Amino acid sequence: MSKPSIGVIAAALAIVGATAWYLVGVGNHAPAGANKAGAAQPATVVSVIKPLRQDVPVALQSNGTVTPLSTVDLRPQTTSTIRTVHIKEGQFVKKGELLFSLDDRSDAANVDKAHAQIARDQAALADVERQYKRSAELVAQKFLAQSALDTLNSQVDSARALLKADQAALRASGVSASYNAIRAPMAGRVGAINVYPGSLVQLSTSLTTITQLDPITVSFTLPETALGDLLAAQKRGKVAVQVTPPGSINAKPVTGTISFIDNTVDSLSGTIRVKAQFDNRDSSLWPGQYVNTRITVQNLADAVVIPQTAIIINTRGTFVYVVDADQSARQVPVARLHAWGLNAAVSGLTGDEQVITDGKQNLRPGGKVKLAETGEKQGEKQGEKQLEKQGENIGDKKGAEGGKA
Repeated sequence: MSKPSIGVIAAALAIVGATAWYLVGVGNHAPAGANKAGAAQPATVVSVIKPLRQDVPVALQSNGTVTPLSTVDLRPQTTSTIRTVHIKEGQFVKKGELLFSLDDRSDAANVDKAHAQIARDQAALADVERQYKRSAELVAQKFLAQSALDTLNSQVDSARALLKADQAALRASGVSASYNAIRAPMAGRVGAINVYPGSLVQLSTSLTTITQLDPITVSFTLPETALGDLLAAQKRGKVAVQVTPPGSINAKPVTGTISFIDNTVDSLSGTIRVKAQFDNRDSSLWPGQYVNTRITVQNLADAVVIPQTAIIINTRGTFVYVVDADQSARQVPVARLHAWGLNAAVSGLTGDEQVITDGKQNLRPGGKVKLAETGEKQGEKQGEKQLEKQGENIGDKKGAEGGKA
């Protein structure tokens, strides 16, 4: 056999090289998403919901303590003994109502003495004035010297001054006598009574306390991050506050308004102290009681509401995945306006999208998606039903009705 020529060998090598180049080129230009075997990657299974549109109240919640506007510790202003106790413990009293009567015999005698002194001074003044009048006539007729008339004039002035002094002494005696009748300085509820008829009382003796219950205040703190919203709401008008006693099944929320915002933020706790005032005619709030407070500082009308689990936050920002018409995932940037419970009101969505809640951890922009086995419509209905149920925690009836619509 003859050996192959060099030309034949070169031609064979050229054919092999061309074939290899063609195969490599086809591999490099394979469609995106194909694996090594040439098959496309499967679509990611996801669950979706349709956002709700409803009014969302922006509320601040805190724990507070019921505090009375004023509490007075009644003490006597003189040393004496209790003659009569006119009230009972726990009684509601009106302003000016008589509470205690002290032994006033000594003070009553001093008042009578002052009245007698005034009567004597008035008689002496009248006598001196008559003498002065007669002497003035004699001086006019040249029967009496002018110096005698001047002396009588001085006596009249002295008698008048003495009368004024005794009148002041009478008023002082009346003030001292008034200390024997202890009256309520304000309307309120009487506390424990610490004395009885016959008890010796001094300036340091506490008789009882009176606490004003209507109106009443609730004191609580809010984080300093809420100060801007709180001040903005106060500029728009009165800010409503609802309080509810914890652990009470039949307790109804009591509504009042903010009456005080402290002028400084506590730098240690990062909070600001706030007070709200309430009408308390039925005594539903009691001093020292702990309550839950809720302040609505703003109302987001027709807001888009989605579950917080649908929101993704990373270095690229805050966004959600939605399903496009071609069944692919698309990123939509959103901003969280207000969050409560499991839901959040956001901006950036129209409310007509299909927002992906489960399976988003495996998604990439443009990746194909497939709805869970329950089907697209059923998935949307279940998502909406779950969102409506979570939206009931808002506490706003109008917002809940908007969500059901």
